[in-house]
Amino acid sequence: MRIAQLLMVLFYLAVTFSAEAQTRVQLTLKKGWKFSREDNASASGINFNDASWQSVEVPHDWAIYGPFDRSNDIHRMAIVQDGQTKATEHYGRTGGLPFTGAGWYRNRFSIPDFTGDKRVKIQFDGAMSNARVYVNGKEAGYWPNGYNTFYLDITGLINNDGKENVLAVRLENFEEQSRWYPGAGLYRNVHLIVTDKTHIPIWGTYVTTPVVEKDVARVNVRTRVHASGEGNLKLVTEIRDKSFNTIASAENTLSKADMGEFSQNLAVENPQLWGIKQPNLYTAVSRLYENNQLVDEYTTPFGIRTLEIKPNDGFYLNGEKIKFQGVCLHHDLGPLGAAVNEAAIRRQIRTMQDMGVNAIRTSHNMPAPEYVRIADEMGMMLMVETFDEWAIPKVKNGYNRYFNEWAEKDLTNVLHHYRNNPSVVMWCIGNEVEEQSDKHGSRVARFLQDICHREDPTRPVTNGMDRPDHVLSNNMGAVMEVPGFNYRPFRYQEAYDRLPQQVILGSETASTLSSRGVYKFPVERKSMAQYDDHQASSYDVEHCGWSNLPEDDFIQHEDLPYTIGEFIWTGIDYLGEPTPYYSAWPSHSSLFGAVDLAGIPKDRFYLYRSHWNKEEETLHILPHWNWEGREGEVTPVFVYTSYPSAELFINGKSQGKRTKELSVPLEGSYTTEAQKSFERQKRYRLMWMDTRYEPGTVKVVAYDNNGKAVAEKEVRTAGKPYRVVMQADRNVINADGEDISFVNVKLVDKAGNFCPVEDREISFTVKGAGVFKAVANGNAASLESFQLPRMKLFSGQLTALVQAGEEPGTIVLEAKAKGVQSGRIEILVK
Repeated sequence: MRIAQLLMVLFYLAVTFSAEAQTRVQLTLKKGWKFSREDNASASGINFNDASWQSVEVPHDWAIYGPFDRSNDIHRMAIVQDGQTKATEHYGRTGGLPFTGAGWYRNRFSIPDFTGDKRVKIQFDGAMSNARVYVNGKEAGYWPNGYNTFYLDITGLINNDGKENVLAVRLENFEEQSRWYPGAGLYRNVHLIVTDKTHIPIWGTYVTTPVVEKDVARVNVRTRVHASGEGNLKLVTEIRDKSFNTIASAENTLSKADMGEFSQNLAVENPQLWGIKQPNLYTAVSRLYENNQLVDEYTTPFGIRTLEIKPNDGFYLNGEKIKFQGVCLHHDLGPLGAAVNEAAIRRQIRTMQDMGVNAIRTSHNMPAPEYVRIADEMGMMLMVETFDEWAIPKVKNGYNRYFNEWAEKDLTNVLHHYRNNPSVVMWCIGNEVEEQSDKHGSRVARFLQDICHREDPTRPVTNGMDRPDHVLSNNMGAVMEVPGFNYRPFRYQEAYDRLPQQVILGSETASTLSSRGVYKFPVERKSMAQYDDHQASSYDVEHCGWSNLPEDDFIQHEDLPYTIGEFIWTGIDYLGEPTPYYSAWPSHSSLFGAVDLAGIPKDRFYLYRSHWNKEEETLHILPHWNWEGREGEVTPVFVYTSYPSAELFINGKSQGKRTKELSVPLEGSYTTEAQKSFERQKRYRLMWMDTRYEPGTVKVVAYDNNGKAVAEKEVRTAGKPYRVVMQADRNVINADGEDISFVNVKLVDKAGNFCPVEDREISFTVKGAGVFKAVANGNAASLESFQLPRMKLFSGQLTALVQAGEEPGTIVLEAKAKGVQSGRIEILVK
């Protein structure tokens, strides 16, 4: 018997053991899949021979395995968003990975004792893209959007009496379909859901908290029902706390006047509010009875919290004014590609929280269900975004092909899917759409915003707009509940004066460029700088032609009371959009992140941390201090710190004390001369521009507001590499076949000093209760495979991923490099 069949039997027996009635069964189809890139129309058939196909587990991204190639999805165009006016060839814009073309997946499953009295649905959390689904040789349905969750009723196609069913899925990605790496295949989970004829449909509950006081909260639960006939229906709803204790309940019968929907009000005393890093969650358990027989049970996790945007004031969560310290994140997980993995998502959010991030914008598409659930569980706010493109194309085969027919369906799915999740605090209906420049573009924005308000009036709606002149003229800016502006913070004051909302959101900001551990001289502010090594300077003074440095946004959101915060582009590097190296292969990954593709923080991470994370001490020195050949040359030293001032020493000699110049004003600090002299930077970072390199020790001593020395840090010139050192993000992981430990690997000298310019290859072996999964070094121009157990260091570091098996034990990861002692680490699998 197949594993998937065995699991189905076990799940089915578990939920049907009740003497009262059998309720719903849900099975996630992870194993038993066969996959092929051969586009054979016969593959939908029951008797098709798939024995030679590749065996895979889902989630699965077929393209992340490569190989990288400049010919994969060449774009011959002018990128309007980036100010280009002449069509040129762009390589690596979608990651240089082979995601285009068709692919097929097949699986077999059975449903014991199935009869026509049941209903069966299949739910795809995301299938990239143009999914055509077949069950037992017949087409069950089609859904083009690769990012959205959709479901199909396949009841009429299922075999009775437990006979095996054949599921086949054809997916196809087109050339010039995306502006970044979209992934390929069944890269999110697939679920089978079996219910009674009378049942609560998928996303059939809607939980709101219209009244929240300190001592009591009123919880309204609206529950839709699909009924089989004229039976009497009763719904019992219980609210349970995090310990699963029942703290409130309601019971109602359904009348014809209720139109197939229950509405129940429940009171929760002394509610524990969901908030930032305070993931207090409740569960609504809905039991549906027909003629006093239990026919369905449905659970809805939710949180109790309030949202409010006050004109001329700001955004309030639970009555507390909050500035968005946000990041934009694409959906790929670095070396894992687009394939969903909970450990990788949790690591991303942990890293962002350490930086001081309180909100994530899911750029520029619908997130995975796991991402939203984990944000709930970790206390991270989300701005859930839907579309990067409306009806007017940005790329030839983008969402413009589907918008008119599918936009309302796609948007409604997202709203119903995530409107119970407390982490979701705002909807975003678009990103830099071409309709900004159309005289009727505001009508499309209103159409989408109205759908949001119709399906979920509890959350504000925004739109990422990057053409202030156009959206102020065609009223798109005025239509939006929250006007979101991408870049151009120097236009915020004008937008505020001309718009009625009296708030401004930095929906996308910064686009500062840097490569971890790479420094360029002389240290000058530059726009769209390119170098022979395809990198950008980690002095954090380089940006795109349309964007700016972090401080250009900090100062707006500190000094303008009507700004409600920002979402930087981006928190973490992603595959694709290798700006400014559009046509400079082998560049194929972004340089925008405060964290690189391997999940290793860049220097800029600490700049944001020093400004955003007020709970922790930050004291960070850059650059590294291994500059053989630069002896005596000017090598500026920057310090990113949460303290107001610091003194710098090189080999014991003071280089002077610097203090953040808090008096630098918003007005007048963005002139050409002020930008050149880093005026705004002086307010947020400490800089010694004239220091000269000499091997040895750089030391910084930080002082508090009273002038007391409170912290210090050193960076030393490293000697000859001596050994490999390894550190895991988690030394204990779960024996579920999916959990991953991320292991930082670097070289140090005999004294333990980090060797920051090493690029020698590291090779890996894994023994025990797990497998080698992937490796990444954060180099946006590296063509090395993520899957092979070897890779060159980049700026002295990389990240190796080991994945747990399904049995407890110990994983032993060993890392070797020529000329140095090997490293070894053990990961416990429980």
